[in-house]
Amino acid sequence: MKISRIDHLGIGVQSIDEVLPFYENVLGLKCYAVEEVADQKVKTAFIKVGEVKIELLEPTSEDSPIAKWLANGGKGVHHVAYAVEDGVAEALVETEGKGLRLIDKTPRLGAENMMIGFLHPKSTAGVLTELCEPNK
Repeated sequence: MKISRIDHLGIGVQSIDEVLPFYENVLGLKCYAVEEVADQKVKTAFIKVGEVKIELLEPTSEDSPIAKWLANGGKGVHHVAYAVEDGVAEALVETEGKGLRLIDKTPRLGAENMMIGFLHPKSTAGVLTELCEPNK
């Protein structure tokens, strides 16, 4: 697996509308995209800082993974996403072959038309890890 960079940091929030003014009015950053990912029951807002993006994640349903994470005391950074150059499918096979536990056995479509796959935090020192690449 070849990782080229950190693509984004996912931050779980109860309300994008309540949190976005901090990023825009205090830090002087700008949200460039808001998108709902229906199958993941999440609304996202993206902010670019240099080459790294911040993805704000707001649940759109009480049974969404983000809602459950927030309800269990989660706040702040939800996951770290790494861009892979040799494909998410290949990276998932490789990491599973090295004994890591996967959340996704195969890539799925995420926000910004990215193919994504998650590694379970029990295998990654407690950090939910996302592997991503542009959908071709």
